[in-house]
Amino acid sequence: MATEFQRRVWEAIARIPEGRVTTYGAIAAYLGTRGVRAVGTAVGKNPYAPEVPCHRVVPSNGKLGNYSGEGGAARKEALLESEGVLVKDGKIVDFERIFYGFEKE
Repeated sequence: MATEFQRRVWEAIARIPEGRVTTYGAIAAYLGTRGVRAVGTAVGKNPYAPEVPCHRVVPSNGKLGNYSGEGGAARKEALLESEGVLVKDGKIVDFERIFYGFEKE
């Protein structure tokens, strides 16, 4: 059974537009918490992937990071690339340009 916090994280993830990525820290800031690791745990427990696009959440260094869904990091990379996000050597290309920070909400 999902916690209220997990549901809030999944709702935030659902707001990330196709072709954009965000970070665990940006989600934490959007939710008003300093619990970045708790956000990461909730992202990893997302039962609705890829409809709730947790593949669009990456570490703040712009690297691809992990993916707990079927296929692991290779699947995450394929999902992102199918949305027009380029990945090179395990890192998001133009990370700063496609970063989604929830600023307009």
